[in-house]
This record gives sequence, structure tokens and C-alpha cells, in this order.
Amino acid sequence: MDFAASDLPNDIEALKSALVAARSHARHIETELTAARARLSNDQALIAHLKLQIAKLNRERFGQRSERSIRLLDQLELQLEELESSATEDELAAETATAEATNVAAFTRQRPSRKPLPEHLPRERVVVPGPTSCACCGSTRLAKLGEDITETLEVIPRQWKVIQHVREKFSCRDCETIAQPPAPFHTIPRGLAGPSLLAMILFEKFGQHQPLNRQAERYAREGVDLSLSTMADHVGACCSVLDPLFRRIEAHTLKAQRLHGDDTTVPVLAKGKTDVGRCWVYVRDDRPFKGQDPPSALFYYSRDRGGEHPQAHLANYAGILQADAYAGYGKLYAPDRKPGPIAEALCWSHARRKFFELADLAASAKRKSKGKKTSVISPLALEAVKRIDALFAIEQEINGLGADERLAVRQERSLPLVAALESWMREERAKLSRHAEVANAMDYMLKRWDAFARFLSDGRICLTNNAAERALRGIALGRKSWLFAGSDRGGVRAATMYSLIVTAKMNDVDPQAWLADVLARINDHPASRIDDLLPWNWKSGAALDRKAA
Repeated sequence: MDFAASDLPNDIEALKSALVAARSHARHIETELTAARARLSNDQALIAHLKLQIAKLNRERFGQRSERSIRLLDQLELQLEELESSATEDELAAETATAEATNVAAFTRQRPSRKPLPEHLPRERVVVPGPTSCACCGSTRLAKLGEDITETLEVIPRQWKVIQHVREKFSCRDCETIAQPPAPFHTIPRGLAGPSLLAMILFEKFGQHQPLNRQAERYAREGVDLSLSTMADHVGACCSVLDPLFRRIEAHTLKAQRLHGDDTTVPVLAKGKTDVGRCWVYVRDDRPFKGQDPPSALFYYSRDRGGEHPQAHLANYAGILQADAYAGYGKLYAPDRKPGPIAEALCWSHARRKFFELADLAASAKRKSKGKKTSVISPLALEAVKRIDALFAIEQEINGLGADERLAVRQERSLPLVAALESWMREERAKLSRHAEVANAMDYMLKRWDAFARFLSDGRICLTNNAAERALRGIALGRKSWLFAGSDRGGVRAATMYSLIVTAKMNDVDPQAWLADVLARINDHPASRIDDLLPWNWKSGAALDRKAA
């Protein structure tokens, strides 16, 4: 309501009262607005949380059907992170504003139930002194009834220490011979870094993709000056020490009946520029068909993507190779190849992606909303995606069953779908121009149909090559952090460490703890029992000491 100046009282005290009332009303409105803003932020965070839960459940149920599920989950988690932070900030602002008001209901967020703190963590009891006398009557005759415990998770900042190994000398009083115990083993000869520090440097560089210069800056802020050249020496020495484990993982991986293969780009420093090298991976993972052998990942580095590289990597291998349609694999599939032919099994995710890009309604709508040119949605591509998704749904049901069970289900349910897909695709392809985009997607499959359909005759074969793509995901994420490999030798060292770290992760082993324990023990460990230190056989030295005791 608008007021004219004539409506205002002329009395100063009345004006003061009106001003106080107006300020109180404004404060009341502001408090309600703050509470409303907090409720809105809470609702947005709740919606984001539910969206994330739905996406995760859909991924568990239809994981292989989603082309961009991993990227979308990352985006949802980032969105949830920001909304949760904003909601908490607005909640605290609402609490502060409500505390000063008397007639506005307080707002408190309803958070999901908290998980209990891990039982294995040590507990430190801080006892708050109780009363010494009764607050009511003043009596000092108090009896303890019990206690309430509130737990708070805390972290102790990283502590650096210097361990002094003291070797006492003794002289024989009879023959004057001097006796002294031998010097303790150092992972690096004449080195000053302990195994836990070495493991941290290695895992930060190759597992968390933090270059040595950034590590050196962080350690310097903590009061420890480790030069870049010193840490580089440590990395080279550790890679040499760990090479026997890499060779055992290599042998184990190449004994597989079925391998996943893939590669990704690795920028490598050259004179005044960066060249594009390649990191190759071969994954052994028999868990989808109930295999008992442990999973592993084997990485190699090369300066280019020539076909001679995978031919050299798999020179002594015979079995099944699941990969994309890269021409460099061609000679591996020759029938007269020695020591034996490799059966080609192509990835349906690669094939589906070509159709999916032509039938992505969401991406087209997004481009249209931004005023960008949109591509025509292909009904044929959409139909192909639906038919392929039906195969993925069957695979999701039989994942983890034995090879014979998987094969039986595929023969009964997948074989008719694949036959119908081939017939439909060949019929529609005959009607299309060779320049049509959907025709190229169809040709990609039809020209290699036997390799795509091989999963129908072997229960060990997976429908996709996602195992190899997951192994390479860390490199793809880390490239923006480390920018390029410093040299070809650096690429080879990185491939060695990726093999160790990714294999440890695949076997649910903490890579840093495993590396620290192995570096501490490998020198005294018998060479004939080197397999005991592999991730799937590993038991920490502390656990072995407790068992011996």
C-alpha cells in the first residue's frame, strides 16, 4: 500500500514508533525470505540427491545400455556437491536470522541418515568433566548413571619423521675383532627415502596423476624440501625394483583364454613440440563368466599407433581378443598365424555408439535450445539402438554366470534377436545411399558381422570391450593434469606403474599400501616366491608378523 507524506504523523515520537515498526516488519520479511531460500536450497539438493540415486540404480540395472552413464554420474555428483554446500550455507543463515526473530518458525534440514563411523578406526576418549554437586540442592552425593557418547571423525595431518637405524659396534676382548650388524635394506641404494614415502610418490604420480613438481611444492609447504631431480631418481629406481612384478603380471595376463585390448593417446615431449604416443592395454578379467583366475591389466607404451606394436605385444598369444575394429590387429587374426590364430570379437558398444549419435534426442534438443544447428534424428538409428539395447538387457541378466549357462541363454534368447537385427539391417541398408550416415554405421557392423556375432558361440566372450576402456579411464582423466610424458622412457615407466596400480585396484587392494609393503620386503624376498607379492596373493608384512606371533 502506498502512503503519501500527508498520511505520516507530525509527532516525532509517533514517527519513531512507526520507523521501529517498519524496521521490525522488514526484519520479519527478511527472516522469512532467508528461511524460504534455505527451504528452496534444501529442495534443490534433495532433488539432485534423488536424481543421482536414480541414475546409479539405472546404471546398476541397465549399466551397459547407457552410452554416457559414467560422465553423467560425474556431472550429477558435482552438481549435488555444490547444491549440498549451498543448502547448508543457507540453513546456517536461516538459523542466524531466525534466532533474532520471535515469530518465525525455525528451519532445519532433514538429512539422510548417517552411516556409522568405521569400527576399525582407533577411538580417543575425551571425557567432559561432570558436575561435582547437584545444581538443584547443592548436594555432593552424586552417583553415575551412565554416559552419552558423541563421535566425531577427525584426521591427523601427515607427519614426517626421520628413522635412525643405529648399528652398534662391538670389539672382542680376546681377538680384537670388530663386529657390527649389517646395514638395513634400502629400496634405493644409498637412498634416504623410506618405502612408505616412495610408495606415496609413485601413487601420487601414476595413480592420482600429480606430477613430481606439484608434489615437491606441496612437500615444501609441509617443511620437507625434496627436489624434483631427487624424486625423479626415486621413481626410476623403484620402477627397476618393481620390474619383476610387472613381468609376472605380464605373464599372467597373456595366459588368458580371452583378452580385452584397447589404446589411447599419450602426448610425449619432443623437440619444441609434443608428439602423440600411444598407451596400449590388455585386460584379463574372467569374472563375467565366473572364472576363478584373478583379474589383471597389462600396459605398454609406443611412440605411434602402428600395427606392429600389438603384433609384438601378442606375438606369443593365442585365444580370443575383444577390441575395436582397428586395422592394426588384422594380422593377428590370420588363420595360419603362429603360435595359433586369435579369434576376433568386436565390441557392440562401439557399434551402438555410431547409431546412438544419430538418434540422440537429448543432445539434439540441447543444441536446438542454444540456437545451434541440429542434426536430423534418424528413425533407423533409433530402431537400431532399441534392438541392440534388448541384447544388452539379456547380458545384464547373465553377467556373472558360468560360460555354459551364458551360452545357453544366448542361444535361446539372443540368437533370434541377432538374426532379426542382421536381416533388418541388410534390408534397410539396400534402400540407403552409400553417403548416408546411418548407412556407414550399418556397414561398420555388416562388414564384420561374424566378429560381432561370435559371442553367440562362446559364453566366455563379453558383449562389450568396456573392461579395457575402464582400465584406460585413469589415463584419459589424468592427461589434463600431467599434460605430457617427458620422454619415451617416461612412457615405458608409466606403462609399468599403470600395470601395477590398475591390477591392484582390480583386485580390491589399496595400491599405495601394497607398494609400500612390497618395496619394504622385495629385496629380502626369495625370487622363487615372487608370486606371493602379486596383488591377488599379497598379505601385508604386518599381517604376516601377527600370524607368526
